[in-house]
Amino acid sequence: MTKQTVLGRVAQLAKANINALLDQAEDPQKMLDQLIRDYTGNIAEAEEAVAATIGNLRLMEQDHQEDVDAAREWGEKALAASRKADGLRAGGQTAEADRFDNLAKVALGRQLQSEKEAKTVEPTIASQTEVVEKLKSGLDRMRTKLNELRAKRDELVARATSVQAQNRMMDAVKNIDVLDPTSELSRFEDKVRREEAKAMGKQELAASSLDSQFEQLDALGDTAEIEARLAALKG
Repeated sequence: MTKQTVLGRVAQLAKANINALLDQAEDPQKMLDQLIRDYTGNIAEAEEAVAATIGNLRLMEQDHQEDVDAAREWGEKALAASRKADGLRAGGQTAEADRFDNLAKVALGRQLQSEKEAKTVEPTIASQTEVVEKLKSGLDRMRTKLNELRAKRDELVARATSVQAQNRMMDAVKNIDVLDPTSELSRFEDKVRREEAKAMGKQELAASSLDSQFEQLDALGDTAEIEARLAALKG
């Protein structure tokens, strides 16, 4: 996977409009679950690609630093050889001095080559550094999007559960007389009152029968008294 492909894919995923996608979905919860799975997989792939890009950049930086260090070392060697040549020439050892000057030239040539190599790779390192920063930023946005997706999914599930509970409650409530929430209690109270009235009727009926018996007994008493008085008159 090239860095351009990685960068483009990360940018596209990071800019995805979650709300717009949900508006088009027939089942938002299922779509969110699928998006979470897709995003998780895409992030894993992007992380591997970004890691590889960063690894290549670090290798180039190491090579560049090696070239810089080599250029410095060859410069030091050239300086040391040149000074040695100067000392030998001052001592009259011209041939030996020329040999060390030649060594200094070789060292300077190596220094120049190392400097060129270091300079050549610097633009590539700069561009790769910029790409890596963009990839890191894109990954951060993707992780933020993933957290948003998870939060949306959790919110949606909670809302769906709440709606289901409300629907069950409304299904139960619609079977109750909304004009009289105590209708069941009222019917029970009416039944009790009817039973109470029935008992009162029985009591009243029983009392009426007892009064009639006492009245009959009183009537018999009067008759007996009359008969007794009549017997006394005759005697």
